[in-house]
Amino acid sequence: MKKISVLHYDAFTEMPDMGNPAGIVLEGEKYTEEEMQKIAKEVGFNETAFVLPSHCADLQIRYFTPGHEVNLCGHATIATVIALKTNGHLSEKEIFSIETKVGVLPIRINQNKQSSPSIIMKQVTPQFKEFKGAHRELAEALGMKESDLDAKNPILYGNTGLWTLLVPIKELHAFSKMNVNNEMFPSILKEIPHASIHPFCLETYDVNATMHGRHFSSPYSGTIEDPVTGTASGVMGAYYVTYVNDKWNNEPIIIEQGQEIGRDGRVTVLVSERKGQLDIQICGTAVFVKELKVMIE
Repeated sequence: MKKISVLHYDAFTEMPDMGNPAGIVLEGEKYTEEEMQKIAKEVGFNETAFVLPSHCADLQIRYFTPGHEVNLCGHATIATVIALKTNGHLSEKEIFSIETKVGVLPIRINQNKQSSPSIIMKQVTPQFKEFKGAHRELAEALGMKESDLDAKNPILYGNTGLWTLLVPIKELHAFSKMNVNNEMFPSILKEIPHASIHPFCLETYDVNATMHGRHFSSPYSGTIEDPVTGTASGVMGAYYVTYVNDKWNNEPIIIEQGQEIGRDGRVTVLVSERKGQLDIQICGTAVFVKELKVMIE
């Protein structure tokens, strides 16, 4: 049996036990891919991140759900960079490059004397694809009625690192009633069966927030719900600028998530346009909770 130290950080919050938990293994090169998967399953968080050396960037991060490896994870990236910085594993420079399965991404650390440093993370260029499935079945999988869907805005697959189905909902009160059946997802998401589902609305609990969301995991990931999602928030920002607010003028987009499950968190999405394409960055912080010890064979 091997005993592994895993750092538990909560991302997109400065309060322990809020936001989104991530497991972090600082010496990931010690473990095989099979062992990484076993560790992630034992930890049980939506993602556990493994830090490894890189030949093309300052460091490499690999991300595992309890069920499989994923290409990118926003909250685990931000938590990992905070962990590395606060534990003295990073130099004093502000910009670092991180090798991921979607390519090398720049990370900026904003130091703040009054609070934890915040991390600005670039995402990949947004993509959208048409959803051709039945709206009634989609609503049923979320434990809702089709009439709860907001027909004014399109239901689309979106990607700034991972594919998720963006589902506009009319009213905020519907989110607390959601009773999801993840096992139905692949049969409904015929175009991208491994996608997650991300309902959102323009009503918010926090008057300073722009949008509210929940994030329900693909059944292949081994989890049910992701409390506060970085990559899905990034693509929500792209969706907002592209389909919702034609008067948007470069202001930050604040995404709130996690309130229905007691994990209140915030993601700031920064959107800019360059050469006819949207550039997406997410911004957030993370807080140390505790050190976990897990055992694997």
